[in-house]
Amino acid sequence: MAARQSGLIIPRVKLGTQGFEVSKLGFGCMGLSGAYNDPVAEEDGVSIIKYAFNKGITFFDTADVYGAAGANELLVGKALKQLHREKVQLATKFGISRTQSRDFSGMIVKGSPDYVRSCIEASLKRLDVEYIDLYYQHRVDTSVPIEDTVGELKKLVEEEKIKYIGLSEASPDTIRRAHAVHPITAVQIEWSLWTRDIEEEIVPLCRELGIGIVPYSPLGRGFFGGKGVVESMHAISSLKTSHPRFQAENLDKNKSIYDRVNNLAKKHQATPAQLALAWVLHQGEDIVPIPGTTKIKNLDQNIGALAVKLSEKDLKEISESVPADDVAGGRYYNGLDHFSWKLANTPAKDSKIST
Repeated sequence: MAARQSGLIIPRVKLGTQGFEVSKLGFGCMGLSGAYNDPVAEEDGVSIIKYAFNKGITFFDTADVYGAAGANELLVGKALKQLHREKVQLATKFGISRTQSRDFSGMIVKGSPDYVRSCIEASLKRLDVEYIDLYYQHRVDTSVPIEDTVGELKKLVEEEKIKYIGLSEASPDTIRRAHAVHPITAVQIEWSLWTRDIEEEIVPLCRELGIGIVPYSPLGRGFFGGKGVVESMHAISSLKTSHPRFQAENLDKNKSIYDRVNNLAKKHQATPAQLALAWVLHQGEDIVPIPGTTKIKNLDQNIGALAVKLSEKDLKEISESVPADDVAGGRYYNGLDHFSWKLANTPAKDSKIST
């Protein structure tokens, strides 16, 4: 099935209720620095960011932990020098410190006020910008009251170093308590056809509080891009070595899911990737997914998903094609289940855990 063409205007939407306007489709920059395969050359990384911007994507997502020694932020910063900074919505994150291993072992989560302060200064320097549009806590530090972390973020807003505050993989209790300290603009969390555990608790809460939702891995970490994506993965890709859904036995079982989505995609004159992304895009105006890619052709295909129109009946049919019980393997890397939103509560303000 040929991909839909991407020659269309990308709409703009409000992310959250604080007036933050972004492109309906964002771009996740993590993969450019070698999250799943080898890093791309700097020139190529800058080129694809510029290409995305020229196509109408203005919302770019990075983090201080992506790539060795902040490589992804450095790359994004270089690309920004060739764009109109005031037209870009830049998101980055703090909160994870880890070793350089490709399987994400040795991850440490930090959320103390002094750590927040040190991270923003380092990110501003690497990105070579005066402010960050959206600054996320990447993972929740369960030893620090969320009020302390967001309290420091609130100071950064007042100092105009950041414009908006976000959380990633936060629990309902953490989201509600954080929002009471300072309005949370967006929650970034995994959401795709085969990862839907946020739909009963997180999505309704965000809508109650007026918080936008930024789905990461909306294509199932590339799974819905097709079996060619999986077959071309580097042998030591973190997906193949550490992600349960991509390990041999589970992957064989999950291929039937891809086949079902592929059959439905043909009916909608789209590719499986476009249908899977369109399904996410249709979850609401407050939803802004951030698929990433290292290839222009895949970026064009992702933009083409905006042209796929789905009715309520279509959405139901697509949803039912991927029952949760049919997905083999957990959604989190081996050994990192404790970084899920379901376990992301923090101590009460008056009962900080000593570390």
